[in-house]
Amino acid sequence: MKVTDRRGDPDLAMVYIARLDDGELVEFVESVQPPLPREEKWVLIVSTLRGCPVRCPICDAGTSYRGMLSAEEILWQIDRMVTGRFPDRCVPVPKFKVQFARMGDPAFNPAVLEVLGELPFLYDAPGLLPSISTIAPVGCGEFLEELLAVKDDLYSGGRFQMQFSIHSTCMDARRKLVPCRTLDFTEMAEWGVRFHRKGDRKVSLNFAAVRGFPVDPGVLAETFSPEHFMIKLTPVNPTRSSSENGLVGVIDPDRPGTAEGLVNSFEAEGFDVVLSIGETRENQIGSNCGMYAGAASGPQKAERPATVP
Repeated sequence: MKVTDRRGDPDLAMVYIARLDDGELVEFVESVQPPLPREEKWVLIVSTLRGCPVRCPICDAGTSYRGMLSAEEILWQIDRMVTGRFPDRCVPVPKFKVQFARMGDPAFNPAVLEVLGELPFLYDAPGLLPSISTIAPVGCGEFLEELLAVKDDLYSGGRFQMQFSIHSTCMDARRKLVPCRTLDFTEMAEWGVRFHRKGDRKVSLNFAAVRGFPVDPGVLAETFSPEHFMIKLTPVNPTRSSSENGLVGVIDPDRPGTAEGLVNSFEAEGFDVVLSIGETRENQIGSNCGMYAGAASGPQKAERPATVP
């Protein structure tokens, strides 16, 4: 693998494009979260698939799909960014977050579990905090069970961040935003209760709330307990896909007050709520979302494998 392009601001966020040995392109990101400096929090966002088979209308990753990345290819992305900043692989950052959330849903790729098993032994990084975000596709049960075991073995005591991407509390509406079969809310909730042990971080339920798609905290509270689950609210990133599909976010990143109603209604149901709005300048860089690898390689037909209903 070799980095062929990069763009951004080293003091905020950088997007890297790398060419695999077979010529395919993947992208990965490093960023900080002002006002925190890199010395306090550093975030790496890596790809797990060559594109994505799901084709969510708010995400550009589904413009092409060419299969899974190997554990070595995922680890290469991480190591490229780590050694670029810390050549001795000693990362003295209190919160060193590695998100498996750039190109592709990690629950489709068992190699992610292998990577999670190796990470703590590759770096001197006491602040290591892996983060998995998934739509919970049907068929991911084995992945989730193994993930639970890996978390308990290597990342207990609040050193792992787990997130389900929900977006709408109406399952029919959610299917439009996440166009593949997924676990239902009851299945997610039952697994999440088992995952969240004493001392762990609560499982996040993420809503990139879209106008016209219901978000009813009361409906969510019927299935998900605030004892085990928290809410994360984010804007809809200005991707090519969201623009072409006419999807507009409920939360305006330039006007955080637009989230007040949702925040208050979730808190009224007893949930802890995090409003996650990054630096809007990252929208121009493309580090919040987007697909520069897809743009760089030109239009490709998205192959939808039989394993994705």
